Amino acid sequence: MRTAVYWSLAFEDIPAPDFADMTIGVLPPGAPEDPRVWAESIFSLTGMPRAVMAAMAVRQALVPLIGVRRAPRDTFRVDRVEGEEALIVADDRHLDFRCGVAVDATARLVRITTTVRLKGLRGRVYFWPVRLAHPTVVHAMLRSAQRRLTP
Repeated sequence: MRTAVYWSLAFEDIPAPDFADMTIGVLPPGAPEDPRVWAESIFSLTGMPRAVMAAMAVRQALVPLIGVRRAPRDTFRVDRVEGEEALIVADDRHLDFRCGVAVDATARLVRITTTVRLKGLRGRVYFWPVRLAHPTVVHAMLRSAQRRLTP
């Protein structure tokens, strides 16, 4: 039996997160193995599932009510790539966010690791509903990217 330990760049800046989540999916045959391509596809505004786009539109409309800034269009841009993982970094007054998108070509897996450090009451209020929806949203985004990146 093989035991795998998955470490992510997402834990580099946030080693003790207030929230952490990992979603793993199959790397389709013939799909690219470049983690930047996967990260950009997963977070592509034009390729997101409609339900996710609707949720993000609601987020953009409601967050000013609790004093959180609307997210800029480039919030989910890839900050850097190291080896098999692309890292997305987004820090704000209410939270720090890291998302590592890794491609394990040998195991034929795509792994999305999210870590979040909350800042104050505003961060906790903002993240309460996000925490509930996050796994479902990330899974939907991964499935959409898998379909788009399968030749």
